[in-house]
Parts: sequence; structure tokens; C-alpha cells
Amino acid sequence: MERQLISSGSTFEATIGYSRALVVGDWVFVSGTTGFDYAKMTIEADIAAQTRRCLLNIQSALEKAGATLADTVRVQYILPEAAEFEKCWPVLREFFGEVRPAATMIAAGLADPRMKIEIEVTALRGSGSKRA
Repeated sequence: MERQLISSGSTFEATIGYSRALVVGDWVFVSGTTGFDYAKMTIEADIAAQTRRCLLNIQSALEKAGATLADTVRVQYILPEAAEFEKCWPVLREFFGEVRPAATMIAAGLADPRMKIEIEVTALRGSGSKRA
């Protein structure tokens, strides 16, 4: 089965040796994505703003893979401070409120102290339509 590599253009991908996303068949695996604006290589201080940027970065990777956020079947949230997770909920509801993927939140350290959240998703292309 063919593998398609998707890049965001982030320098981290080449430096570390990973892809923003990987497509295998109809499955799309999006790497842990932080709130960096990769065009400017900047990151907001606010966790809600970082959450929004994470999801916009993920949305872009999914679009390059021929998928949408509605195709998300699994999401993992990683935060250094578990108590901050509730501040993300309004943004998460905005993006995933109708999708309602399986989800896990993990409290763990991230690579850069400016990072307040990292999000990883798995999507199945074409699964975004609701079924009875």
C-alpha cells in the first residue's frame, strides 16, 4: 500500500525526521501538532489561541490529504498542565462538537516550554458523513 507524506513546511519535520501527516489507504495519521504559526514561526501565549492554531494546522494537513476534520475518528490532547484543559473546551467544541471523535487527554511535558497543548488526530477519509 502506498504511503503519502504530508508536510506543513515546518523546519521541525526535516530536523527531527517526521511528517506532519501520513496517508495510508484511506487512513490519515496527523502527528502531534502544536500551536505554532509555521508561516511566521511564532506561538501565542494563550492556551485557547494555541488550541485554535493547532486545529487550523491539523485542518490544513487533512485537506492536503483529501480529508476534513469531520473525518476525525480519534484525537489525543497532550497538555503540560491538566488543569488548563477546560480553557480549551470552547475551541474544541467549535471544531469537534458535531464530529465527536474518540478522545484522550494526557498530561505530559512538551518539547518547548511555550507550548501549552499538542494535538494528534487519526482520520478515516470519507467517514465524516453521519450515519443513522
